[in-house]
Amino acid sequence: MRSLSLAACLSLSLLAPAWAQTATTPIHLAPHRAVYDLSLLRSGGTKGVESARGRIAMEFGGDACEGYTVKYRQVTVLDSSDAGSRTLDTQSATFETGDGLSMRFKTTSTVQGLVRDGVDGDAQLRPDGSLDVRFKQPRDDTFSATGQPLFPTEHMKRLIEMARKGERTYSARVYDGSDDGKKVFETLSLIGNRIEPGAGEGVEEPARQEALAKMPRWPMTISYFEEGKADREPAYTISFELYENGIARALKINYGEFALKGDLKSLEIPAVTSACQR
Repeated sequence: MRSLSLAACLSLSLLAPAWAQTATTPIHLAPHRAVYDLSLLRSGGTKGVESARGRIAMEFGGDACEGYTVKYRQVTVLDSSDAGSRTLDTQSATFETGDGLSMRFKTTSTVQGLVRDGVDGDAQLRPDGSLDVRFKQPRDDTFSATGQPLFPTEHMKRLIEMARKGERTYSARVYDGSDDGKKVFETLSLIGNRIEPGAGEGVEEPARQEALAKMPRWPMTISYFEEGKADREPAYTISFELYENGIARALKINYGEFALKGDLKSLEIPAVTSACQR
C-alpha cells in the first residue's frame, strides 16, 4: 500500500520453509473493496499544512492460485496559507503472482491535474534472489536490486504470519514500484497485541459486518526507509489495524511534515467462490 499501501521476491528454495510452516493454517486474503475518508491528523514543520481532506479507494482481488490484483487511488487536497490549495491524485494497479515471485505494476501521479509521474513495468525475482525490473514507461529502462525484497502482498502475508506467531517486530526490504520505480524500501514493522474478534470500541460501522466479527486483528506500524539515507529518518510511516484476512482499518499515514488519518467509510466483501487450496 504506498499509503495503505499500505510491496521483491524470494527464491523458491527460500520460500519452501515458510510455505511448509503455514501449510496447516494457510493465510487467506479476502477480496474486498474499501473506501477511507482522509483528514488531517497532525501538521508541523515548514510545509504548513493547515487542513487536509481526501479519499482512498482500494480494490483487492484474487487468491494464491490465480495471483493477486490491487487497484488503488488516493486523492488528497492540502491547504495552506502560504502555498494555497494543492490536489494530489495517485493511482496504481498491480498484479502479483501467488508465489510472490513476480509483479506487474502501473502507476500515475498528478498534482493540480498535471501529470508528475508515470511508471509501467514488470518485476521478477532471479534465481539468486535479486530483483530484475523492466520498464515500458516512461521509457524502456531497467532496474535491479539485491537483498531479496518483497512485493506488497507478499509482505502483508508475512506480517500476518509474524503476528500469528506473536512476533513483535519484522524487518524486510520492500519493492512496490512507486515513485520512479527505482527504489527499494527498508521497512521496520512493529506489531501490537492481538485484538480478539469483536473486541474494541469505536470500530467503524463497515467493520462491524459479520465477515470481520470473527476475525482477530493486530495494530501495526510500518516505517519505510529509503536506502542510503544517512539520517535514517523514515520517508513515511503507516499505522493501521490489520485483520487476519488482510483488511485494514484505523489508518494513519505520517509523512513527517504532516500526518493524515483514514476512517473506513465503506467496505464490500464479495462472496468467495474460489477453490484455491494453497
